[in-house]
Amino acid sequence: MEKINIFWHRRDLRYTDNVGLYYALDSDEPVLPIFIFDTNILDELEDKSDARVAFIHEQLLELDKSYRNCESGLKVFYGEPLEIYKQIIDEYQVNAVYTNRDYEPYAKERDKKVEEYLKTKNIKFYSFKDQVIFEEGEILTDQGQPYKVYTPYKNKWLEKFHKMKLDHYNSENKLQALWKTTVEPVMTLSDIGIEPASIEIPSETVPDKILENYAEKRDFPAVNGTSRLGIHLRFGTISVREQVQRGDQKSEVWLSELIWREFYMMILAHYPEVVDRAFKSQYDAIPWSNNEDHFQKWCEGKTGYPIVDAGMRELNATGYMHNRVRMVVASFLTKHLLIDWRWGERYFAQKLLDFELASNNGGWQWAAGTGTDAQPYFRVFNPTSQQDKFDKDLKYIKKWVPEYGTSEYPQPIVPHKEARQRAIDTYKEALS
Repeated sequence: MEKINIFWHRRDLRYTDNVGLYYALDSDEPVLPIFIFDTNILDELEDKSDARVAFIHEQLLELDKSYRNCESGLKVFYGEPLEIYKQIIDEYQVNAVYTNRDYEPYAKERDKKVEEYLKTKNIKFYSFKDQVIFEEGEILTDQGQPYKVYTPYKNKWLEKFHKMKLDHYNSENKLQALWKTTVEPVMTLSDIGIEPASIEIPSETVPDKILENYAEKRDFPAVNGTSRLGIHLRFGTISVREQVQRGDQKSEVWLSELIWREFYMMILAHYPEVVDRAFKSQYDAIPWSNNEDHFQKWCEGKTGYPIVDAGMRELNATGYMHNRVRMVVASFLTKHLLIDWRWGERYFAQKLLDFELASNNGGWQWAAGTGTDAQPYFRVFNPTSQQDKFDKDLKYIKKWVPEYGTSEYPQPIVPHKEARQRAIDTYKEALS
């Protein structure tokens, strides 16, 4: 039986500028690329019509097509990763497994189990940095500690970035090293218990003009002023190195958003407890009111605060919410309604196309005042003044809340002034 190396695609669904794939193809053995639909993840999905899984499936079909053009193919599995590897080792003569690192707690645990199993079979497990410019241990304070505040982290990140040469890994030029074999067609969505989704996926190409005008236009939800690349960065259909280079050339502000992404990944890697608990542990003492009726109205976009309702309806309909509005709706849930940030975080995790654990957790804890470098608890967004500032012509609101201004639109579920004061008093008392 011919010896092969495996390349395991996860959050890197592309064959261009792919670090792990580059090194696999550069090795001495032919390479079989694989993907595993992980039942540990899929079984947790509440909605079986999940646009993200449908998107992954579509990307796998594209990858498979490219690999078949090289007389190979993408072998797709469905199951628990460790069990799948036991099958693979039974079926093939595997020399080594190559993959790109993932920094989420479940992914690290999964990889550790697979690596330990492979070691018992004398099979090497090689992992590479691909989805970030700098990993958690690469940007540290002068005392060797993780940064807890974004601005000094960003300054150190930029200083290091501007001293380095950013490589392009020409994995696309090495596809002749794929294993010449016949693999069965990629399984269908229904094979894995997922239904097709109607939500449209944003394009992975962003005109230069959007980046050049990003700083001026990014805060206005009615304007097409953001990149919408979140889902592509999440699943690695684009190279973060190429995007960072574009940001460096076209928009300092957009580049700083990509650095925020790495900051939150670094926080999650160093402090995995933030998944369930407040980064500032004293904030776990806050007595949330957790009114279920209020939460339901927030989810449905029926709070009586137009910019909050527009954001939630946009999210429910499209899997996307404008970032300025994300801050407003998160502040409203945690401060005005005094509902635990974890409730909102979970709802976003179900709905967002670009859901990424580190950024979602970081953003929610920022809004709730519980996180690293968060807004202070006494800063409570006023939804009305946010609306006046960022949607003064009501274009965004009228698009998503057509009944606004009529008797059909609900009254506010809480009065702003009293809700704001209640939040400040509750936080103050819990933290004293």
